[in-house]
Amino acid sequence: MSMMQITFPGGVAVDARFRGFTVHTDQRVEHGGAETGPEPFELFLASLGTCAGLYAFRFCQQRGIDATGLGLTLEMKKDPHGVRAPLVRLEIQLPPAFPEKYQDAIVRATDQCAVKRHILEPPRFEVVAVPAGRPAEVLMV
Repeated sequence: MSMMQITFPGGVAVDARFRGFTVHTDQRVEHGGAETGPEPFELFLASLGTCAGLYAFRFCQQRGIDATGLGLTLEMKKDPHGVRAPLVRLEIQLPPAFPEKYQDAIVRATDQCAVKRHILEPPRFEVVAVPAGRPAEVLMV
């Protein structure tokens, strides 16, 4: 099981530490933050976009296609209340010399992103409270 340590460096900032990395998040000023980092939901979207981008890039690599100019744009459409995202749209910008015969295939490959698959087939979530001084139990599956 992968383990992350979540800490609170000040204000409403929240950090995640894992594998020697620290991912820093904060809220916008209008939400009580200092905007010293992206909001957690923005990291969620970035995770989707970078995962899909990796799949598109690997598609090109595996076929010997020059990926210069390859890019992705991720756009989230919010519901009328601005609370949920009923649509996340990924647009793949193909390199200039990208073979037309592979256009549908790169879309299918990009659509296989592991982050997206975890959303479509979500894991079971468990939240527990642990008294101070007692280490959290680690579940081995």
